[in-house]
Amino acid sequence: MTTTDVGTRVRAVADAVLYEGYLLYPYRASSRKNQSRWQFGVLGPPGASSAGVGEEPSLSAQCVLARGTPEGEHAAQVTVTLRFLQLQARSVQEASGAGGYRAVDELVVGARSWLSWDEAVEREIELPAVAVSELAVARGFPVDVAGGTDTEELLAPDGSTAGRIVRSRLPIAATVTLGAAEDDGFTRLSVEVRNTGPETIDKDLAIARSLIGAHAIVTVRYGSFVSLLEPPDAAAGTVARAVHHRCFPVLAGTRGETDTVLISPIILYDYPEVAAQSDGALFDATEIDEILTLRVMAMTDEEKAQARATDPLAAEIVDRCDAMTPEAMQRLHGVFRDPRLDPGLIPEVPEGAPWWDPEADASVRPDVDAVSVNGVRVAKGSAVRLHPSRRADAQDLFFDGRTARVASVHADVDGNTHVGVVIDDDPAADLHDWYGRYLYFAPDELEPLGGDEPGREEN
Repeated sequence: MTTTDVGTRVRAVADAVLYEGYLLYPYRASSRKNQSRWQFGVLGPPGASSAGVGEEPSLSAQCVLARGTPEGEHAAQVTVTLRFLQLQARSVQEASGAGGYRAVDELVVGARSWLSWDEAVEREIELPAVAVSELAVARGFPVDVAGGTDTEELLAPDGSTAGRIVRSRLPIAATVTLGAAEDDGFTRLSVEVRNTGPETIDKDLAIARSLIGAHAIVTVRYGSFVSLLEPPDAAAGTVARAVHHRCFPVLAGTRGETDTVLISPIILYDYPEVAAQSDGALFDATEIDEILTLRVMAMTDEEKAQARATDPLAAEIVDRCDAMTPEAMQRLHGVFRDPRLDPGLIPEVPEGAPWWDPEADASVRPDVDAVSVNGVRVAKGSAVRLHPSRRADAQDLFFDGRTARVASVHADVDGNTHVGVVIDDDPAADLHDWYGRYLYFAPDELEPLGGDEPGREEN
């Protein structure tokens, strides 16, 4: 096992994937949410899913590589780094005299409390680099993580033995299989991660033998990856034929770089990054730092003690929130961008008109403003066909190919244009229009229609 040099940006996002949902921020062990943990990217042992006691054993994805290399004379090589959490059972045992111990749910030693609970150990395995040309026949790489038991003695303030913590792990076995196939001038690189441990139909054994939060970082040397969300026209067919199971690869690193993809069990965009204002992970799905930080600060001293006893990472969260400065909290509240730095962002307000009156914003008229799409003027009443991009909200993808009528055209302070539409065959279209509740798409997601198409407004 080695620590791969994948860059600060990639590792920060990969860590967020690794721990997403791990603690649901510092809930106590007594919380129902922590008693029923759920995480993305869990690869259960064979038999666990069919028995209803665990997750499926594999995830897989296909990345697209551009043919040819920047240097030209070197063969493209890929390196896969597999990352996941291994469950570690923590048993708290109280000294019972004569050198014996008995298991307890909680043990208080001095000012510190310890709970019997489950922890997680980070695992990162970097596979050897392999030439893409050698993967025409799929090649498997075994991954074996040993089990084990560690014991930590707990001493009372007077130096006597108060108890001990016994941490135990079951071994984990997996296989990473790589393959490559030429496809219309590009290469589809296949990556599969499969749990190959012993068949398990016991619920507790299943999670103990699972790869938790599993994901992979793939880097290429002497080559480049193609975005699967916004592929170039020449690669569109290859990208459409790429198949994925329980994960999706996105470009990662500094925007514009194409040598790294993150195969994630969580839906991400290309070049994902952690907000600069975030001082640390709170391990909550759809994390909202300010709200969760305030929630931690509102916990009683007893609740904080229970959270600290639940997990070392929970203790870190509580300590970090307790030590947060007013300046750090202010950063979480949002970033202030002074619109006066760009005079075009603030329209002139007619004399005598109050600033809050919509009539004061004379430069913005969504009901009459227009945008050019492929040389065609699109404004209120225009008929369009929707083609949501892969960067769109997942719900928007259901409207692909549907026709709609444009209701408004908006521009935001960042200079982006948003077109509000009403779906033609929506039974509630009139109601949405009356309330002004539109679906919004970017101009490049619209196809202007001719007069024989539904929803066409003749001018």
